[in-house]
Amino acid sequence: MSTDIRRITTPLTEAIVKELKAGDKVTITGVIYSARDAAHKRLVDLIAQGQPLPLEIKGQTIYFMGPSPAKPGQAIGSAGPTTSYRMDAYSPTLIEHGLKGMIGKGVRGPEVVEAMKKHKAVYFAATGGAAALISKSIKKAEIVAYEDLGAEAIRRLEVVDFPCIVAQDCHGQNYYEIGVAEYKRS
Repeated sequence: MSTDIRRITTPLTEAIVKELKAGDKVTITGVIYSARDAAHKRLVDLIAQGQPLPLEIKGQTIYFMGPSPAKPGQAIGSAGPTTSYRMDAYSPTLIEHGLKGMIGKGVRGPEVVEAMKKHKAVYFAATGGAAALISKSIKKAEIVAYEDLGAEAIRRLEVVDFPCIVAQDCHGQNYYEIGVAEYKRS
Protein backbone atom coordinates (compact mmCIF):
# COMPACT_ATOMS: atom_id res chain seq x y z
CA MET A 1 0.00 0.00 0.00
CA SER A 2 1.27 3.42 -0.93
CA THR A 3 1.46 6.12 1.74
CA ASP A 4 0.35 8.68 -0.85
CA ILE A 5 -3.25 9.84 -0.82
CA ARG A 6 -4.98 9.76 -4.17
CA ARG A 7 -7.55 12.50 -4.71
CA ILE A 8 -10.51 11.48 -6.85
CA THR A 9 -13.60 13.32 -8.01
CA THR A 10 -17.07 11.97 -8.66
CA PRO A 11 -18.77 10.82 -10.77
CA LEU A 12 -16.37 7.91 -11.22
CA THR A 13 -15.35 6.77 -14.67
CA GLU A 14 -14.21 3.31 -15.69
CA ALA A 15 -10.71 4.74 -16.25
CA ILE A 16 -10.50 6.02 -12.66
CA VAL A 17 -11.87 2.75 -11.25
CA LYS A 18 -9.32 0.69 -13.22
CA GLU A 19 -6.43 2.73 -11.78
CA LEU A 20 -7.46 2.15 -8.14
CA LYS A 21 -5.79 -0.71 -6.31
CA ALA A 22 -6.74 -2.42 -3.06
CA GLY A 23 -4.98 -0.59 -0.24
CA ASP A 24 -4.86 2.81 -1.97
CA LYS A 25 -5.70 5.69 0.36
CA VAL A 26 -8.09 8.10 -1.33
CA THR A 27 -10.10 11.21 -0.67
CA ILE A 28 -13.30 11.77 -2.62
CA THR A 29 -14.61 15.18 -3.62
CA GLY A 30 -17.91 15.75 -5.41
CA VAL A 31 -21.34 14.18 -5.01
CA ILE A 32 -22.01 10.80 -3.43
CA TYR A 33 -25.30 9.33 -2.26
CA SER A 34 -26.16 7.67 1.02
CA ALA A 35 -28.47 4.65 1.10
CA ARG A 36 -28.93 1.55 3.22
CA ASP A 37 -30.67 -1.77 2.68
CA ALA A 38 -34.31 -0.57 2.65
CA ALA A 39 -33.52 2.04 -0.02
CA HIS A 40 -31.42 -0.47 -1.98
CA LYS A 41 -34.36 -2.89 -2.04
CA ARG A 42 -36.63 -0.17 -3.42
CA LEU A 43 -34.11 0.73 -6.13
CA VAL A 44 -33.71 -2.90 -7.21
CA ASP A 45 -37.49 -3.37 -7.19
CA LEU A 46 -37.84 -0.37 -9.54
CA ILE A 47 -35.23 -1.85 -11.88
CA ALA A 48 -37.08 -5.19 -11.88
CA GLN A 49 -40.30 -3.36 -12.78
CA GLY A 50 -38.62 -1.37 -15.56
CA GLN A 51 -39.34 1.88 -13.72
CA PRO A 52 -37.01 4.91 -13.61
CA LEU A 53 -34.81 5.37 -10.55
CA PRO A 54 -35.07 8.54 -8.40
CA LEU A 55 -31.40 9.28 -9.18
CA GLU A 56 -29.04 8.70 -12.07
CA ILE A 57 -27.02 5.67 -10.96
CA LYS A 58 -24.40 5.64 -13.74
CA GLY A 59 -20.98 6.63 -12.46
CA GLN A 60 -22.28 7.25 -8.95
CA THR A 61 -20.96 6.22 -5.56
CA ILE A 62 -23.25 5.12 -2.74
CA TYR A 63 -22.18 5.45 0.89
CA PHE A 64 -23.84 2.81 3.09
CA MET A 65 -24.80 5.11 5.93
CA GLY A 66 -27.77 6.45 7.87
CA PRO A 67 -26.83 9.68 9.66
CA SER A 68 -27.87 10.98 13.02
CA PRO A 69 -29.73 14.33 13.01
CA ALA A 70 -27.62 17.38 12.19
CA LYS A 71 -26.78 19.84 14.94
CA PRO A 72 -27.43 23.53 14.23
CA GLY A 73 -24.97 24.85 11.66
CA GLN A 74 -23.96 21.39 10.44
CA ALA A 75 -24.82 19.73 7.12
CA ILE A 76 -25.32 16.33 8.74
CA GLY A 77 -24.96 14.55 12.05
CA SER A 78 -22.67 11.67 12.79
CA ALA A 79 -22.15 9.76 9.52
CA GLY A 80 -20.42 6.43 10.09
CA PRO A 81 -20.46 3.49 7.67
CA THR A 82 -22.94 0.62 7.84
CA THR A 83 -21.82 -2.99 7.50
CA SER A 84 -21.82 -3.56 3.76
CA TYR A 85 -22.89 -7.19 3.49
CA ARG A 86 -26.43 -5.95 4.19
CA MET A 87 -26.40 -4.50 0.65
CA ASP A 88 -24.90 -7.60 -1.01
CA ALA A 89 -28.26 -8.87 -2.30
CA TYR A 90 -28.82 -5.59 -4.15
CA SER A 91 -25.37 -4.33 -5.16
CA PRO A 92 -24.79 -6.61 -8.20
CA THR A 93 -27.96 -5.29 -9.89
CA LEU A 94 -27.01 -1.66 -9.20
CA ILE A 95 -23.44 -2.27 -10.43
CA GLU A 96 -24.82 -3.83 -13.61
CA HIS A 97 -26.83 -0.64 -14.12
CA GLY A 98 -23.81 1.64 -13.78
CA LEU A 99 -22.99 2.09 -10.08
CA LYS A 100 -19.20 2.59 -9.95
CA GLY A 101 -18.42 3.05 -6.25
CA MET A 102 -19.61 1.86 -2.87
CA ILE A 103 -18.43 2.95 0.58
CA GLY A 104 -19.00 0.97 3.76
CA LYS A 105 -17.25 -1.35 6.19
CA GLY A 106 -16.50 -5.06 6.06
CA VAL A 107 -15.93 -7.46 3.18
CA ARG A 108 -18.28 -8.01 0.24
CA GLY A 109 -19.71 -11.30 -0.93
CA PRO A 110 -18.54 -13.21 -4.02
CA GLU A 111 -21.48 -12.06 -6.19
CA VAL A 112 -20.61 -8.42 -5.50
CA VAL A 113 -16.92 -9.03 -6.24
CA GLU A 114 -17.78 -10.72 -9.55
CA ALA A 115 -20.06 -7.82 -10.53
CA MET A 116 -17.29 -5.35 -9.62
CA LYS A 117 -14.81 -7.19 -11.82
CA LYS A 118 -17.23 -7.59 -14.74
CA HIS A 119 -18.60 -4.03 -14.72
CA LYS A 120 -15.55 -2.19 -13.32
CA ALA A 121 -16.68 -0.92 -9.93
CA VAL A 122 -14.80 -0.33 -6.67
CA TYR A 123 -15.55 -0.75 -2.98
CA PHE A 124 -14.10 1.72 -0.49
CA ALA A 125 -13.86 1.25 3.27
CA ALA A 126 -14.65 4.14 5.57
CA THR A 127 -13.35 3.95 9.11
CA GLY A 128 -15.92 2.66 11.55
CA GLY A 129 -15.87 4.63 14.80
CA ALA A 130 -14.86 7.85 13.03
CA ALA A 131 -18.41 8.98 12.23
CA ALA A 132 -18.05 12.48 13.69
CA LEU A 133 -14.77 13.02 11.82
CA ILE A 134 -16.19 11.70 8.54
CA SER A 135 -19.19 14.03 8.83
CA LYS A 136 -16.83 17.04 8.68
CA SER A 137 -16.07 16.19 5.01
CA ILE A 138 -19.81 16.32 4.17
CA LYS A 139 -20.57 19.93 3.25
CA LYS A 140 -24.21 19.57 2.16
CA ALA A 141 -26.85 16.87 2.55
CA GLU A 142 -30.34 16.73 1.11
CA ILE A 143 -32.91 13.96 0.89
CA VAL A 144 -33.63 13.02 -2.73
CA ALA A 145 -35.81 9.91 -2.27
CA TYR A 146 -37.68 7.80 0.27
CA GLU A 147 -38.05 10.41 3.00
CA ASP A 148 -40.39 7.97 4.76
CA LEU A 149 -37.32 5.84 5.58
CA GLY A 150 -35.98 8.52 7.93
CA ALA A 151 -32.24 8.02 8.47
CA GLU A 152 -32.26 5.42 5.66
CA ALA A 153 -33.62 7.84 3.04
CA ILE A 154 -31.43 8.42 0.00
CA ARG A 155 -29.41 11.58 0.48
CA ARG A 156 -27.34 13.54 -2.00
CA LEU A 157 -24.11 14.46 -0.22
CA GLU A 158 -21.62 17.06 -1.37
CA VAL A 159 -18.25 15.97 -0.01
CA VAL A 160 -14.77 17.44 0.10
CA ASP A 161 -11.79 15.19 0.85
CA PHE A 162 -13.95 12.32 2.13
CA PRO A 163 -11.36 9.80 3.46
CA CYS A 164 -11.45 6.13 2.38
CA ILE A 165 -9.27 3.16 1.55
CA VAL A 166 -9.81 1.01 -1.52
CA ALA A 167 -10.93 -2.21 0.16
CA GLN A 168 -11.75 -4.24 -2.95
CA ASP A 169 -10.80 -3.20 -6.45
CA CYS A 170 -12.17 -4.11 -9.88
CA HIS A 171 -9.26 -6.52 -10.41
CA GLY A 172 -10.41 -8.81 -7.60
CA GLN A 173 -7.85 -7.69 -5.02
CA ASN A 174 -9.09 -7.50 -1.43
CA TYR A 175 -7.24 -5.30 1.05
CA TYR A 176 -8.77 -7.16 3.99
CA GLU A 177 -6.94 -10.30 2.77
CA ILE A 178 -3.77 -8.42 1.79
CA GLY A 179 -3.59 -6.75 5.21
CA VAL A 180 -3.93 -10.04 7.07
CA ALA A 181 -1.23 -11.64 4.91
CA GLU A 182 1.13 -8.69 5.52
CA TYR A 183 0.49 -8.86 9.27
CA LYS A 184 1.24 -12.60 9.36
CA ARG A 185 4.60 -12.00 7.61
CA SER A 186 5.75 -9.43 10.16
